[in-house]
Parts: sequence; structure tokens; C-alpha cells
Amino acid sequence: MKKIIYYILIPAMLILSSMACSDFLDEESNTEVDKDKYMVNAAEAEIVLLGVYRNMVTDAMYGYHMSILFTMGTDISQVEGSTNENFRIIPTNSFSANQAEVQNTWAMLYNSIYNANDFLETIQRKMVNYSDADKELANIYIAEARGLRALYYFELVRRYGNIALMTNTAMSNQHPSTFVQENPAKVYEFIEADLLAAANGLPYASDDSSRKSGDFRLSKGSALGLLAKVYATWAGYPVKDDSKWEKAAKTAQILIESGKHGLLDNYEDLWKNSGAGLWNPKESLIEVSFYSPTTTGAAADPVGRIGKWNGVKATAIAGQRGANAGNVKVVHTFVLDWRNYPQDLRRDISVANYRYNPDKVLWVRGASDTEAVAEANDTDPVKKQKEKQNYTPGKWDTEKYVPQSNKLVNNDKSNVNWYVLRYSDVLLIYAEALNEWKKGPTTDAYTAINMVRRRGYGLPVGTASSLSDLPSGLSESDFRNAVHKERAFELAFEGHRRLDLIRWGVYYETVKSTAVELATWWESADSPNYAVATPGYTTKGKHELYPIPQRDMDLMTKFKQNPLW
Repeated sequence: MKKIIYYILIPAMLILSSMACSDFLDEESNTEVDKDKYMVNAAEAEIVLLGVYRNMVTDAMYGYHMSILFTMGTDISQVEGSTNENFRIIPTNSFSANQAEVQNTWAMLYNSIYNANDFLETIQRKMVNYSDADKELANIYIAEARGLRALYYFELVRRYGNIALMTNTAMSNQHPSTFVQENPAKVYEFIEADLLAAANGLPYASDDSSRKSGDFRLSKGSALGLLAKVYATWAGYPVKDDSKWEKAAKTAQILIESGKHGLLDNYEDLWKNSGAGLWNPKESLIEVSFYSPTTTGAAADPVGRIGKWNGVKATAIAGQRGANAGNVKVVHTFVLDWRNYPQDLRRDISVANYRYNPDKVLWVRGASDTEAVAEANDTDPVKKQKEKQNYTPGKWDTEKYVPQSNKLVNNDKSNVNWYVLRYSDVLLIYAEALNEWKKGPTTDAYTAINMVRRRGYGLPVGTASSLSDLPSGLSESDFRNAVHKERAFELAFEGHRRLDLIRWGVYYETVKSTAVELATWWESADSPNYAVATPGYTTKGKHELYPIPQRDMDLMTKFKQNPLW
């Protein structure tokens, strides 16, 4: 399915929207055909539905911005270099409301919402003439499209905050001056309704006998897992509706008790699967599939930058591999913290202290070091400090995890997949929500977080272990801190950390404390590279949200800009 899904999107793209729109006022297609002559049965409707997924692979969404560019500037990852020039301007929080990437992602998310609205309106009109079998499929497709619309709105509201709620395609015809910003709580209510409908209408991946293929598509597990995460975000900054912790816990519980999903036995298999483009719905709840047999540079290429920008740095070898930029760097105090847990196998999978040269793997080291010396320096907390600033994420090591069958000999693009939501994330949301709801950890909260920890230590997830399990008797605040740390370890560099710090209300404080920790670790006279903490860049009460793009602010006179922008 992965290899054919993108070949059948071109007719869908003709019916859905053009990729060239600049803001949500322009999202209606410039290339629409006569839709009365299409979607006359479920097979045609499915082709259009796959087009609703299509924007996920673009640079403005998970191909680059929401997977890599927008995720840095935290206590675990930062951008390469010590300046805010070029692509570094966003990860260092030194951009303005005119920043093109911020506007492009805003526009692409609204474009995707328009596509979902268009599909829903069309299929609901057309399915009255479908056969009974096609009507059954149509109802599944409606649930699937509502799940996608919810995902796109979730990405909008938690990044931009005060947005317009576009519930139908007709709203695109309104004059810009008539648009108003919806209360974020109302947007969350709309997302909630969509995800409840998706959960009711979609089958679990393991039970799916209706769709020809459910590979890389939403399922009941996707909807329930995403809804649990939505509730946990709703409970945090800026809405702070504490009543949603109970809903987060109860929704996650439904998914967990269903037994339809679980953790893979081996943590490293996740990255072998994403590198090879293999679909395993046991743990993968929402996953963006990138596949192209070659790269032409055309907009239709469904390739991303996963592993190229956020993987292990590599030089090019003509005819064998392209170069990897390695533009995402690991904040070294995060590595130092992780070294306090030497039995945790995830650290050396998640963090790469090496790079690829043409003929061999080199440890990050001085030119005269042997590999044995380099390894010893790596474990020493202060030696080779500048080299340690060059550690990169290891989960998307294209040399280790991408087989020849999935390789692109390209300096910028790859076929490596991106996880939007994994089952382990839901387990940690469940543990967190129970602790917040009950004002202290319950037995189920301990079980959920310890399952994740045991797998991380290479142990059976269902067997208690003093090596991995949290100590009993933790207070509410101690358990909260343990969850926060565990989310950093389990989900490192997967795009969650910055948004987690924001919903916890500690983003600014974390950036500042990380700068202090780095300066304490650093022994030389020069300061370590951590440009996001440069005075005047990250500002409390400002960088928890992106700005409403200035072009849209100029057009929509009723809008108010986000604080301090």
C-alpha cells in the first residue's frame, strides 16, 4: 500500500486543493474539476480520501517543519551552529510574524482542513446513491476524514492558539474582515467531537476487514490515542482546563484495555521499521509514510527530510548515498542526565556520538584519538566538550536503519517515515493523567509508566523489575517529574518535547535553566553553543505560541495578534 498510495493521489489532488495557496483564505483549489462527475462510488471516494492525507508529506507539515524545524530550542535538542542565520532563525526563536515557514505551515494546515471539509461535504451528498456495501465504506471514510481534520486542527490550535474555526468550505467565500478568532476551548470541543466520531466509526487496525488496506491510515486506536493526547493538552497551558485530566485518563484506558495495541518487544525495531518504511500498527498509531522511488524535485514527490536534517551526519559517496546535514544537535546536559541510567538501552539508540565518513564510522573525537580513547572521552563528562556539542539524534541513522530497498541517493530527501503518535506516548499520557486527576499516582499509573521503562531497559514489559521500575510511594509532584523525564527519554527528538514543555507551562524556564546547566558543565572560557538562550530571543509569554502570520493579520482586521508578537 505504501508504494502505491502516492501513485493514486494525482486524480485526488485534481479534485482537492492546489498546493500553491498562501493562506487559509486561498485554500480552495485552482484546479478543481466537475465534482458531480466524481465520487460516484466508494472506490472513487477512497481515492479522494487519500488526497486528504496528502499534505502530511509536505515540507510545511511533517516533511520538515513540524517534524524538525519547529521542534528544536529545548532542553534536549538545538540547531547546529551558534548564530540565528538562515534556517536557524526559527529554532533560536529570533523570527518575526513575517517568517515564511510560520505562514506556510499555517496555510498548509488550513489547506488540509479545507480538503477534509470538501471531502466530507461531497461524500455525504453522494453516498445517498451508493449501494449498501459502499455506504458502509463511506461511513468509515467519513470517520477517517473527521479524524484527519481533528489532527490538523490540533496542530493549529496548540501551535498558533487563537485561530479561526473553519467548519465548512463555504466559509472560504467570506470577506477576510469577517473572520474572527475562536476561543481555543471551542476549537478543542470541535476536535473532541471529530475524534469521538472517528473512534465510533473506525475499526481497530487489527480488526479492519472493510478497507482494502489500512496501512498508514487512521484507525479506532489512532482516534482514541490522539483524543487522550488532546485532553492532556487541553488541560495544560494555555487553556488549563483541569477537568480534562479525567477524560484523558478514561480515554487512554479504553485504548489500553482493548488489547488491540501494545509495545514492540524491542525499542530499536521502531527505527528499523521507520527506516525501511514498514508498517506495524501494534505500536504505531499515526505514522506519516514517505515513499518515492526517486526524487524529481516536483511537489508530488512524497519524500521528507527525516534522517537527512535530524539524523547522523554523513558525507556523500557518489552512487551509494547522499550527505546528511545533521542540523539537529543533542543538548549535552541531556546526555549527561541520561548517563545516570546506564542500563537504559534507549540512550545509545537515541543519541549518536559518531558520524559517517566515506569509508568508516568515526567517533566524535580528535584526529589523533583511537576509537577506544574516543569512547573513554565520550563517557567522561568534561573531556572533548566541543566534539560533544556535535552529537546528533540516532533514531534516524540512515546508514544503520535504511535498507537498500528504501534508500535515496540524495543530499536532502529521504523515504524514512515519521511517527506522529505511538502507543508508548499514550501509556505515558495515561500515567500522567491519572496522577493529575487523582492527585497522586495510582497502581495503574505505575503500571503504565513502568511498562515503557521496562521495554527501554530491554526487559519484559509485564514483569516487575527493581532495575527499571519507579520506586513506590512517590508524591504527586515526584511522580509528575518522573513522567516528564520519562517522556524526554522515550520520545526523544520525535517532535513532542517543545510542545510538552509548553503545555506544562515551563518552556521559558526550561530554556533558561538549560543554559545555566550547560555553562556549569562547560570548563573552557568560551560559552557552549545554545543560541536559543541568547538574550532577546526566547521570551516568556511570547514563544509558547507562534504568531498569527502577518499577512493574515493584515487581511483579517478583527484578529488580535498573539501576546508580545
